[in-house]
Amino acid sequence: MDYKLLLALLIPLIGTLGVMIKGDKENIREGISCVSSILLLLVVGSMVPAVWHGKTLIFHMFTILPGVSVTLRADSMSMIFALVASSLWTIAVFYSMGYMRTLKEHAQTRFNACFALAIFGAIGVAFSDNLFTMYLFYEIVSVCTYPLVAHHQDDEGYNGGRKYLVYLTATAKAFLLPAMILIYVLTGTLDFAPQITTGIFPQGVNSTLVIMLYIFCIFGFAKNGIMPFHHWLPGAMVAPTPVSALLHAVAVVKVGVFCTTRVMLYVFGTDTMHALNLGIPTAYFVGFTVIAASIIALSKDNLKARLAYSTVSQLSYIIMGVALLTEPGIQGGLIHIVNHGFSKITLFFCAGAIYVATHKKNISEMEGLGKTMPFTFGAFAIASLSMIGAPPVAGFITKWNLLVGSVQAHQMGILLILITSTMLNAAYFAPITYKAFFGKRPVGEPFVGIKEAPLAMLIPILIACLISIIIGIFPGFMMHFVKVVTG
Repeated sequence: MDYKLLLALLIPLIGTLGVMIKGDKENIREGISCVSSILLLLVVGSMVPAVWHGKTLIFHMFTILPGVSVTLRADSMSMIFALVASSLWTIAVFYSMGYMRTLKEHAQTRFNACFALAIFGAIGVAFSDNLFTMYLFYEIVSVCTYPLVAHHQDDEGYNGGRKYLVYLTATAKAFLLPAMILIYVLTGTLDFAPQITTGIFPQGVNSTLVIMLYIFCIFGFAKNGIMPFHHWLPGAMVAPTPVSALLHAVAVVKVGVFCTTRVMLYVFGTDTMHALNLGIPTAYFVGFTVIAASIIALSKDNLKARLAYSTVSQLSYIIMGVALLTEPGIQGGLIHIVNHGFSKITLFFCAGAIYVATHKKNISEMEGLGKTMPFTFGAFAIASLSMIGAPPVAGFITKWNLLVGSVQAHQMGILLILITSTMLNAAYFAPITYKAFFGKRPVGEPFVGIKEAPLAMLIPILIACLISIIIGIFPGFMMHFVKVVTG
């Protein structure tokens, strides 16, 4: 058994306890958060050499029933999400310090503790060896992030938090829990298959039942943002910006799409999906979300709302790519977990920096701000290019693989969806940058007093932005894990 997996789980949990114990001493409290995040990144990074060379790390915790256990597993797909979650937590912790202190937010101890617990859940999901373990940590993420969404403790915060919790827990109980029980009855196990082709269903199982279970799993992981179970995501924008960044880049939505794709590939498997014709209909179904959410994003003047609907759209790229069932398509979908994570957290960090510096939330109020906040809006422009899919930023790798995957699958409809969504991405991102750098401030609203956000916020923005460029120019490291998944 590899105890590094257990250590990766314990670090954010111990960090949570440390934050709560030392909550009255803010420097020590935030020092604990920083040290915990760095230690987690180092522990996850220490597993890379073994997994890189094809080894699967296992840590068995306990067995509940034959074929049902709480077991951790680090393989190539685990490392994709675990590396993203641990590295983004490190960046987000430093950013949150600057944001929360500058705005003198209340309940910062609770905020830091729940932040760490959310990463605890996300790491648990990443290293789950079976569907039961994944479900357990999936629910932990839902519960631990509710106080973050409702952080402001006003009517808007409570309404957003209530919608968030009801959508995510209700869908998990209504769809995912029954599906998990039926899968166990049919197969005698909830363990993931060792490779993506076979799945875990025995031959001769009722195909109608398998199709029903597949649909239940797709909708049960409502954190994936697929319409019509997406309304929780824009509603959660009432949370502080570091929470929005956490929700949209890693600890919630990425948990949703990671769980969805993990189940598609390692429970059902590509052979079963081909045989039952599950892949292409799924790709077109989530293709509607890609287009519809982009159109809605165009109509939003509030910057965080526009970014929220952008997230709804971008998440479906991941599921669409896997559903194409071609090697480039699956690779494009899985690598977007990484590419979207770093780019989207940059965009939300920029939104928070703009609010701290100017108290502006609406795009129409940001005319000319790029002249006094060039680093923030420069980073926003680069991260926007990644969302659009322009080289040399990370999102280009996603779009290229998805386009190639759709052609190999002979799906010109999917190709058209991808091209249309790219044009829509440009339509709702490009005007923000243009207005910031080339627009004029409204009469009576000069630049007096407007400057960049504190360095504690600006440096994490620039680091996340730089990583988006690096993984766009040198995608080989993360693509190695993705290629191992596809064989």
